Amino acid sequence: MKIIGKIIPVFAMYLLVAPSFSQNADINLLRKLNETNNRRMDAFFNGVSETATPVSAGAPIIFFTIGTIRKNETIKINSYKQASAIVLSSLISVSLKYSIKRDRPYEKYSFIMKKTNEHTPSFPSGHTTAAFTTATMLALEYPKWQVAVPAYLWAGAVAYSRMRLGVHYPSDVLGGIVIGVGSAVLVNQVAKALNKKRKQNAIP
Repeated sequence: MKIIGKIIPVFAMYLLVAPSFSQNADINLLRKLNETNNRRMDAFFNGVSETATPVSAGAPIIFFTIGTIRKNETIKINSYKQASAIVLSSLISVSLKYSIKRDRPYEKYSFIMKKTNEHTPSFPSGHTTAAFTTATMLALEYPKWQVAVPAYLWAGAVAYSRMRLGVHYPSDVLGGIVIGVGSAVLVNQVAKALNKKRKQNAIP
């Protein structure tokens, strides 16, 4: 459990300072990512962006179904961990959104092109949070490059899409990454600790 004690202070400190950190650098980077005007690519990344919620919500259901069909308790437990991490990261993300209430970049800067519709506050990026929670959970549960590389490529594409579409600052996206990775690591560590304690209690 020592790793949790190290993660939480860093996690909390970043979330407090990120929305106000180097606003000029934030908007300058966003402007470069957003100014590319290619309708086909914008449509593609809009599609990538919209995969975040169904993939993240669907992964635990799919793993639970596979575990049930195969009667594999490990896969079922992994589905519980995935669901727990998604719930935790979502709660943190939504709480911060409505506590900080940061305006979307296109609301503050007229030169930022809004390429998709969003109605909630900006910080942190919920789509990025969900994608990196799922990717990290999969990488922790199945530590093979064949799982980790595609998972993180997808999550990275979701993060990039949120900036290209003009709906999030880079710091919003970075905040989502921190929340997603942190939540997944935290849930995984807690699950390991509980499993170890259960095994110890089971010893006669």
